[in-house]
Amino acid sequence: MTSIITNTGAVSAVDQLRSISAARTDRQQEVATGLRVKEAKDNSAYWSIATIMKSDTRALSAARDALEFGTAAADTATVGMQNAIDIVDEIKKKLLNSLERGVSHNKVNVELSELKEELRTLAEASSFNGANWLIRKSAADDKGPQVVSGFGRSADGTVSVQTLTFDRQADYGTNHLIDEDSNSGILTNATFATQVGAATDWVLISGKNQQLHTEIALKDDTTQAEIEEMVKVTNAMLYAMTDAAADLGSLGMRIGMQKSFAQDLGDSNTKGVGRLVDADMDNSSAKLKAIDAQQSLTAIALSIANQAPLAMLKLLQ
Repeated sequence: MTSIITNTGAVSAVDQLRSISAARTDRQQEVATGLRVKEAKDNSAYWSIATIMKSDTRALSAARDALEFGTAAADTATVGMQNAIDIVDEIKKKLLNSLERGVSHNKVNVELSELKEELRTLAEASSFNGANWLIRKSAADDKGPQVVSGFGRSADGTVSVQTLTFDRQADYGTNHLIDEDSNSGILTNATFATQVGAATDWVLISGKNQQLHTEIALKDDTTQAEIEEMVKVTNAMLYAMTDAAADLGSLGMRIGMQKSFAQDLGDSNTKGVGRLVDADMDNSSAKLKAIDAQQSLTAIALSIANQAPLAMLKLLQ
């Protein structure tokens, strides 16, 4: 039926153009932003998952930054420990030299004092951004330095933060150089004197807060037996320092592995988010061209539909 009041063909064409225009807007947005799910209304499930995964990826990035800090702190402590080993080895040599006849104990002690002072200076300088792994200043440091190593989310949605800890209590009962309370620390711990059976509670350095033990030092009346005890204690400290340096190296290696894992996990999350919300640019571009062609054809159809009433006028003339 042909009507001059209601042009059904034109109405259908306009409705089609409206639908095509909306589809064209969606495709243009995909091409412009590269996203097929930009807002929750696009796909609420995918948008929700992607938003959480993006947040977790940012948390992993923060964990990688913390691991970089941990790497620097561990490297600083390792360098400090290795240099301290060289100094304690030199102290051991000075003590051995003092056993020779005619060697002035007082002169050797001056050298020992300088070396011990250098040890404390070195330990205090082995600090990265305020973090010093070689000195225990108080009981608050008993837990040991911690490095944030990762971020995880369980199936029920709860999150957890993983950490790596440099254990201050190693095989020798201590894993740092100086304890300012003189209760632990390799250089301030009298346990080594007990281990070697020394009659005196020898330590190489005393803590600043308490001087509980006897510092290794030479006097004119220092006996050969006492010096031999000092050498044994110093040698035991060297073993403990070597062990601590190995622990620092192992922790540094583990931090490096954790950094690599965190990077891979972050990349995996990023790719997973991309699969959920990224637009297929080839597909979107092809569809946009198809929609443009469809829009042109519909516009032509609308023009034809609008010509129908004019044809009716010719019949009435």
